[in-house]
Amino acid sequence: MMRKVIVTGGAGFIGSHLVDRLVEKGHDVLVLDNLSSGCMENLAVHTDNSKLQVVEVDIANFQDIKDYFKDVTWVFHLAALADVVPSIQNPLKYHAANVDGTISVLEAARNAGVKRFMYAASSSCYGIADKYPTPETALIRLEYPYALTKYLGEQYVLHWGKVYDLPVVSLRLFNVYGPRVRTSGAYGAVFGVFLAQKINNKPFTVVGDGTQARDFTFVTDIADAFIMAAESDIKNEVLNAGSGDTYIINYLAELLGGDVVHIPKRPGEPDCTYADISKIRKLLGWNPKVSFEEGVKVMLDNIDYWKDAPLWTPETISEVTREWFECLSK
Repeated sequence: MMRKVIVTGGAGFIGSHLVDRLVEKGHDVLVLDNLSSGCMENLAVHTDNSKLQVVEVDIANFQDIKDYFKDVTWVFHLAALADVVPSIQNPLKYHAANVDGTISVLEAARNAGVKRFMYAASSSCYGIADKYPTPETALIRLEYPYALTKYLGEQYVLHWGKVYDLPVVSLRLFNVYGPRVRTSGAYGAVFGVFLAQKINNKPFTVVGDGTQARDFTFVTDIADAFIMAAESDIKNEVLNAGSGDTYIINYLAELLGGDVVHIPKRPGEPDCTYADISKIRKLLGWNPKVSFEEGVKVMLDNIDYWKDAPLWTPETISEVTREWFECLSK
């Protein structure tokens, strides 16, 4: 059945892959994106496709977005500011985008009678988790403003589900990677950093001793999880979306192939992220399909995408993470 759907942040990394899947399924897709971190290049494959419309707009401005929600069946709210360091430097900006923006989209969806609302939450809410693999019931430990704002957004989503009977599902995403992962802006996700270093024949900047483990999850699997959540009848649920496995950073460096230089471990950063995905398997029947080794090969096959990405060195990383150490080393 063809539906009219909205993807906020649809020109971004995860959002554009979700758009790909939705268009493939025949849905009419409306992307709302201010293009602050996303880009039209991510949607270039859909040029002249009548199934896709892109509107450049700030989702935090309710008056500017409310009319776009008329006759929309599903909303996928992925628009957000990411990264730890900028959230420490500018918490007001992060609150405006990730909290106020979420309330604005929720109200637009509620007023328009949207049937289902899917939210991209963050596993950063678990902080340094007290249990591995980490279930949805684990203690919430918010280490920095980015994690706080994404968690507050999730709480608003669940509250709108409870108070206004808007059917909502929140997916807590774990270490998503894949083609189109962001190449510009703040120092952030390890894949973008490493691939730019590989292109420039520079050593990989490995934090600490490189034995920290991450639940790397391929982006197309995450796109499928969002669609399965939309197609289901579950509501007011929080679901972990990860690979259900872990891989150490040293293994990633080995798969990518290159020299390594070690940089200081950062405060508030977990040694492990590891999703317990038994709930999403049970409720949605979702299972990740792309192995880590397959995913890394896809990244290497698309490495030219990172040719213009910022090149991070131990010195530049030390400078941009200075406030991270100052604020969290307590």
